[in-house]
Amino acid sequence: MKPVIGITADVDKDGKHLLNNNYVQAIIRAGGLPFIIPIGIEGDSAQVTDLIDGLLLTGGGDIDPLLFGEEPHPNLGQVIPARDVVELELTRQMMKCDKPILGICRGLQVLNVAAGGTIYQDIYKQHVQPIIQHHQKAPTSHATHYVQLKKGSFLEELAGSGRILVNSFHHQSLKDVPEPFSAVGVATDQIIEAIESAQHQFVIGVQWHPERLAENGDSVSLGIFNRFIRACNNGKS
Repeated sequence: MKPVIGITADVDKDGKHLLNNNYVQAIIRAGGLPFIIPIGIEGDSAQVTDLIDGLLLTGGGDIDPLLFGEEPHPNLGQVIPARDVVELELTRQMMKCDKPILGICRGLQVLNVAAGGTIYQDIYKQHVQPIIQHHQKAPTSHATHYVQLKKGSFLEELAGSGRILVNSFHHQSLKDVPEPFSAVGVATDQIIEAIESAQHQFVIGVQWHPERLAENGDSVSLGIFNRFIRACNNGKS
């Protein structure tokens, strides 16, 4: 049987659930069975965790800074508290049960906050050094900047190289990365682009969008989803 993958959706201010098909197709292509997780089910997160074999945390709007001990910066974007609550609760439940999680863009930030970390609310105003363009003007499936990978990390082993090209669509990024995570990928301006957990079978977050790059056959992006689904299969009886 195929592993069941819960996929979180973005939510607009009117409560409409939104999800780009790229995420769904990336899971199907890798051999998973995708199901979209709505807001409002945080009280049943333990049951949802039992039902799914893996969790895909997708991209979207900003995270409420109150959740990591800060008040809103003037450049903070749209916040949907109902989405934050569901994703953080599910993430903690999945990590407690050691079930696989893949966090993409905002999903990377959710992983970090769920573990007690912090984020820059706006890298262009808050980061300590000059940065490159992190919200590209190029097509979404085009890679625009490099990420240096930590030697011995899952991503470095997967890529077979210490440096990869990625796409980029964000104005927030990780600041303090807590255990069990470690930063395993950074851009040339030192913006954190990837984290991995040392205490879980597969809990990984990336700041870029591999579901977009996979459409063009990018080997690293395809590999990320294939390894994610393989880890989800390992947990099935």
